[in-house]
Amino acid sequence: MTDRPIIFSAPMVRALLDGRKTQTRRVLGKTGGDVNIFSPKVKWSDSYVLDPGNKDWRAKYTPYASGDRLYVREAHAMVPSTAYRMSEGVTQAVNPKDRDRACIYREGWDRSTGGLRWRPSIHMPRWASRLTLIITDVRVQRLQAISEADAIAEGIKPHGDFFTGYGKAADQWMGPLDSFASLWISLHGYEGWDENPWVVALTFDVVRQNIDQMPGVVE
Repeated sequence: MTDRPIIFSAPMVRALLDGRKTQTRRVLGKTGGDVNIFSPKVKWSDSYVLDPGNKDWRAKYTPYASGDRLYVREAHAMVPSTAYRMSEGVTQAVNPKDRDRACIYREGWDRSTGGLRWRPSIHMPRWASRLTLIITDVRVQRLQAISEADAIAEGIKPHGDFFTGYGKAADQWMGPLDSFASLWISLHGYEGWDENPWVVALTFDVVRQNIDQMPGVVE
């Protein structure tokens, strides 16, 4: 079991909090150069990559496994622990090593910023994370091989019998595959979708708790 951070955009943090998101996809082949079986530099055939005989090679360059725990990083602000402590609807986490400092979260903030300095997700410390994901399944596939059921599990937002687009298509109602595509494009650009990269599809259970407050902490 490995603990590692994972970054989510604001719409996906909301999907996790709402219980709509139980999957995420991450691009493979970014490191390892030509020896990485997922590398776009060498045009491995899909049949070769997915060959059962290459299972161990795929696993070597897939940095996730069932049982791993992911602590979610999201946009946030650091404030004195006395700030907003009694405010209705404000979630606050106190630094266990400095009880005078606390973290509040950008997603769900429904009042004036009041001069708050929101910090990017990547800077969130482990102690401030309020969501932990327990990986239950790991699959490797091409991005565009996603099924309708998996697209819904990615947390796309329902709108009646359809789903909401993202980015420039935010005012459109779509089927699940088009909605997921618009979400991906809003995060990675059109080229990120058109390249159809190898991704790892992670299925997980969502625990609304800091990773270090859970049993089985990995030091």
